[in-house]
Amino acid sequence: MVLSMEGMGLSLTPDLTGEGLVPPNRGPMSQLAQQIAVVTGAGRGIGRAIALRFAGAGADVVCVSRTVENSEKLAGEVRALGQRAWALAVDVSDAGQVSAAAEKILSEAGRVDILVNNAGVTRDGLLMRMSEADWDAVLNTNLRGAFVFTKAFTRSLLKQRSGRIINIASVIGLMGNAGQCNYAASKAGLIGFTKSVARELGSRGITCNAIAPGFIETDMTSALAEEQRAALLKQIPLGGFGRGEDIAEAALYLAGPGGRYVTGQVLVVDGGMVM
Repeated sequence: MVLSMEGMGLSLTPDLTGEGLVPPNRGPMSQLAQQIAVVTGAGRGIGRAIALRFAGAGADVVCVSRTVENSEKLAGEVRALGQRAWALAVDVSDAGQVSAAAEKILSEAGRVDILVNNAGVTRDGLLMRMSEADWDAVLNTNLRGAFVFTKAFTRSLLKQRSGRIINIASVIGLMGNAGQCNYAASKAGLIGFTKSVARELGSRGITCNAIAPGFIETDMTSALAEEQRAALLKQIPLGGFGRGEDIAEAALYLAGPGGRYVTGQVLVVDGGMVM
């Protein structure tokens, strides 16, 4: 269960080449046409897959990553699909940086319709050896980051009386895992946060749901030794790791018309690992 890492520093780069233009050829299959989506942890892995899937469905995308290089690269891919894109490098746990980013996004894009809180880190280790710094780093990015980003856009979503918030949790938040008490706590907390936000904002037409991925093919899982991969695969009834695209399709469902009446739920996408 690996998510992209957010780093320090704030750097905002809007799409100056396509600003103000309506992307062409938005057909009836464009589920997210005319919508603005913000995706954190978008530089690689699950976040990148979600951003590109949303762009393919007609959304303009704000690509948030820990580095300008990664966010700009993804923004270029989104623009190549005919959509507007903005590239931001933000420390998601820093409320001041997030507030500044949100203000710039709303000023330039005009609104935000979809927020995907995907940014996350791991600092694995047994509880008795875990440093407070490793605990704080994971909770600050994985849980505080979702809090400050959601809070930054809540007022505008309430005024719109519409919006979709999607938090990327993990099956580890449901089942726990030895050596990951910080990560499990952050993802379990994110699930509780999701349900509370769903209750707070539901009366204004805003949904909030979580996706709990299982083992997804990422840079980290590709580095696993063969025996480690084999041991993990024995726990998955479908017999394989998931792909970023599997999570992206789940996110599209929750963000699109089909997710209109779904809120406060945890959609587990894990090949049957947790059931």
